[in-house]
Amino acid sequence: MNGFLLWGGLIGLTLIVEGLLARYEVLAYSVGWRGLITELPADLPYARGAAADRPPDAYLVYLDGIGKRQFRDTRDGGKLVQGLIAGAPELRVLGQVQPYSPLAAPLAQRPVWAWLRRRAGLLLFLHNVMQTFVAADHRYRPIYNRAVGNQIVTQLQLAGYQPDSGIPVVLLSYSGGAQVATGAVDELHTQLRAPLLLIMLGGFHSGANDLTHAEHLHQLTSASDRIERVGTWIFPQRWRLYRRSAWNRAIRDGKITVHRLDPATHVGPRSYISPTAQLPDGRTHLERTTDTAIELIRDYCADRAKTPG
Repeated sequence: MNGFLLWGGLIGLTLIVEGLLARYEVLAYSVGWRGLITELPADLPYARGAAADRPPDAYLVYLDGIGKRQFRDTRDGGKLVQGLIAGAPELRVLGQVQPYSPLAAPLAQRPVWAWLRRRAGLLLFLHNVMQTFVAADHRYRPIYNRAVGNQIVTQLQLAGYQPDSGIPVVLLSYSGGAQVATGAVDELHTQLRAPLLLIMLGGFHSGANDLTHAEHLHQLTSASDRIERVGTWIFPQRWRLYRRSAWNRAIRDGKITVHRLDPATHVGPRSYISPTAQLPDGRTHLERTTDTAIELIRDYCADRAKTPG
């Protein structure tokens, strides 16, 4: 019993500390204590894929799930981003954005977190989970949205994006990255006037962020995705009862299209990005997810090209 109480106390203390740390970054950004990190490692380009000597069909920003802890792709070893680059060479792809850091500071580069990674790696995930809830908290959400929205704008411009160019920006998000993607819409519209397409993969988000300036949102989901389903339960603005919520307004406006990727799970050996789980048609879950995202982006770009002006 004493051991159980001890572990319970430690977990409770850890959650309190994490909650405070998660709020620190957004507050530090709001009062200007620390500036946004813009430089990348010397061997990491600001964008990959389409060459910089001609405009790409679209810029794709990948906002990873809670496993993101460094500039390089981390959740799946970069396989999804690599598949997108190989399958759609007409896109310029950015995978370095830090969805869970308003200051764009990767956890892996912080001395304390590097020490924890070797001894208590679970805390890295817990930190990013707490950041997701801070981003969804109505008290901090506007500041968090501006901070990470500005981070995405900065990285896009460093990758060559020109405001008012009319080149689409695609925000492809996984899990908690959906909270950040929906929150960044207004900042990208204000600063870049960019046409915006959102693609959510197992999106975990509050449904509170305004999607007025997003042209469309594709929701990639599965009946076996329990984590995404939890998000629809715990955030009241995802409930149908809240008809005036931003999410429900977008549904009524016809801005959201749902695509089923059954029987994929949120994480694990049968996840959306599993390179081993196979479908009846012979493709892996990773290949299907990659193919689906590319098809949606190409259809969107083709439709825009047909529209006068």
